[in-house]
Amino acid sequence: MTAPRLLPARGPQRLLALAQLANSVGDGAFYVTSALYFTHVVGLAPARIGLGLTLAWAVGSVLGVPLGRLADRRGPRGTAVLLALATGAAVASFLVVRDFVPFVAAALVYATAQSGLSAARQALLAGLVAREERTGLLAHLQSTLNAGLAVGAGLGGVALHQGSEAAYLAVFALDAAGFVVCAAVLWRLPALAPTAAVAGKRLSVLRDRPYALVTLLNTVLLMRMPLLSLGIPLWLTERTNAPAWLVSALFVLNTLGVMVFQVRTARSVSGIPTAVRAVRRSGVLMLAACAVFALSAATDGAWTAAAVLVAASVVLLAAEMLQSAGSWQLGFDLAPADRIGEYQGFFGTGTAVARTLGPLILTTLLVEWGTPGWLLLGGAILAASYAMGPAARWAVSARPGPFQPVRGRFQPVRRLRTRPQADA
Repeated sequence: MTAPRLLPARGPQRLLALAQLANSVGDGAFYVTSALYFTHVVGLAPARIGLGLTLAWAVGSVLGVPLGRLADRRGPRGTAVLLALATGAAVASFLVVRDFVPFVAAALVYATAQSGLSAARQALLAGLVAREERTGLLAHLQSTLNAGLAVGAGLGGVALHQGSEAAYLAVFALDAAGFVVCAAVLWRLPALAPTAAVAGKRLSVLRDRPYALVTLLNTVLLMRMPLLSLGIPLWLTERTNAPAWLVSALFVLNTLGVMVFQVRTARSVSGIPTAVRAVRRSGVLMLAACAVFALSAATDGAWTAAAVLVAASVVLLAAEMLQSAGSWQLGFDLAPADRIGEYQGFFGTGTAVARTLGPLILTTLLVEWGTPGWLLLGGAILAASYAMGPAARWAVSARPGPFQPVRGRFQPVRRLRTRPQADA
């Protein structure tokens, strides 16, 4: 069996992957250094940094929807290029930020441009790649993202070792330059014609209750995102006998695992039925992972605890890859073809919510509640994964599409129903 390639075949798919790689290297360096830069160099209190970022991502996630609609109506390539440049400009502005209000302003632009860029990229992908190839390409992009973040994190580590203001500023400049390169690569993609506006459908995603439910359930599934960066490090150091350096090892294990196996995992997902099954399996594995993480607190000896934590992390990795592949497919297939950017902007709010609320929720559940918190987290994710099937069937039945539900299952239909224009 040949190992999956990090980059897809030549053409638009490879350019999309290269654009992802261009900005992810700088992002990796930015993520590991920004908190220390704003506290040690700028002099902001950690609480104020957290408040500013929470506000920025909350606003950015909301504005991602109209920016996604803009990509649909004005063309996704040009919109993506402009938003990549705006993100780079926001990162560059951090170089001169020296107070809380300018920090919040720069963070607002950064989060808003990032949210819009993600939606525009998805619209661009949907227009350039056949439906049956989208999930596979997204798996490639995820592997590319992880590779770039890993390289960037290494460069950020060098800056942290130097500890100087110049080293921090070099990281920010690298990240800003990465978004400029990203914009240049995106500009090389074929231009797509904008979709025509339909009367009465202005930001219709906000009134699409089935898709909103799918997005809400996906948000619950994404509460796993802060585990590696916050939940597991706190649990490992506060509740187990494992050595502290294992935090880094578990992060590397996850990053390399996604790089190697995400593309292969995504091959099992080819439509709504397989996507629902993947999400359901991910919920079962997530509950199992939470139970094993909880068990690590009851083990004696550092190496025994470490072995249990590694086992739990492997199960978590499998759950993460299945959930990602299934959610990607559902997010695309349940969205109207003429409003991919708008719908992806809304679907992407789940990531912003997980980034915003996840740290508070995980700190309460895992650090304060301990084992019951782990089981509650796993149970909530399992329940959301099993609810995804009925929610997807509701979304399919609410609009024409390649599948219609028959006796609780998705079956292909030859003739698609159309809605009367008056109901649009």
